Amino acid sequence: MSEAAAHKIPVTVLTGYLGAGKTTLLNRILSENHGKKYAVIVNEFGEIGIDNDLIVGADEEVFEMNNGCVCCTVRGDLVRIIDGLMKRKGKFDAIILETTGLADPAPVAQTFFVDEDVREKTALDAVVTVADAKWLSDRLKDAPEAKNQIAFADVIVLNKTDLVTKPELAEVEARIRAINPYATLHKTERAQVKLSDVLGRGAFDLDRILEIEPEFLDDGGHDHDHDDCHDENCTHEHHHHGHDHHHHGHDHGHGHGLKHYHDEDMQSLSLRTDKPIDPTRFMPWLQELVAKDGEKILRSKGILSFKGDDDRYVFQGVHMMLEGDHQRKWRNDEKRESRLVFIGRELPEQAIREGFEKTIA
Repeated sequence: MSEAAAHKIPVTVLTGYLGAGKTTLLNRILSENHGKKYAVIVNEFGEIGIDNDLIVGADEEVFEMNNGCVCCTVRGDLVRIIDGLMKRKGKFDAIILETTGLADPAPVAQTFFVDEDVREKTALDAVVTVADAKWLSDRLKDAPEAKNQIAFADVIVLNKTDLVTKPELAEVEARIRAINPYATLHKTERAQVKLSDVLGRGAFDLDRILEIEPEFLDDGGHDHDHDDCHDENCTHEHHHHGHDHHHHGHDHGHGHGLKHYHDEDMQSLSLRTDKPIDPTRFMPWLQELVAKDGEKILRSKGILSFKGDDDRYVFQGVHMMLEGDHQRKWRNDEKRESRLVFIGRELPEQAIREGFEKTIA
């Protein structure tokens, strides 16, 4: 990580549909003796229901908690709030930004790419989505925001697992994976997840794209032909993909018959090649793609092996915003290959595949 990045305060965006358990998680952050000083920004104090017993002092719109953390409301401009927090005495270890249950996390995330002042002082760490195991399947049918929150997440906390049966839990997990196969998934009751599993993930740090997901895109054909299966109750078994997703870390060997759903609305698309890429073709293609279809592309990231270049190039994007950089030398013992992933709505899959093919040197 560059020295400049090391001095930036990490910001975690916490999202999730109404009632999923975000408040429970926030109250833990604001009350546990974790030895860290977090600043929590909530949209509306009354709505989120922060436990008043935790508040020991208030200074304008910033409330101090008895464990040293602070909580404040976004009454106006997020940029102004962050600026105000930065001026307070005593540095924060991190900022947690809670979005309302109906908010799409993308515009919030984009603030950290677009605003110069915010960029200078903070770095987007990860988008964490809390999902309700009991009601998520229903919400995915009737609430596009719920789908956006799953698709956009780096970490998903599947909460209230005690309220569903094992088959119901497997079902909701399969629906999540149809939308976002790449996020880390934690199954919890009462949002009891280790804070280190949701904070300080570095998911937007270009240097850590692979560290977070050691098998980033290691999918053995994750973009499996779902064209033959447009029924939303399609249940062809998942075991034929020749991988077991163990990097998601949670006991769902797909051979146990975890159903595989094809989500009509939201897709993930992964591409890979072991042939070198021509940067003079790739860069214009990627920029043109996000300029034209960026509205549909929620997240994109990739690791590239450019022709005649000994350094790996990594990039990531949120809608039309792209950032990329040379990262480090390719090691002698690693396979030089390029890997990309796109998650979005109604992705022009064929056009993306064909365009990518044309960038091969």
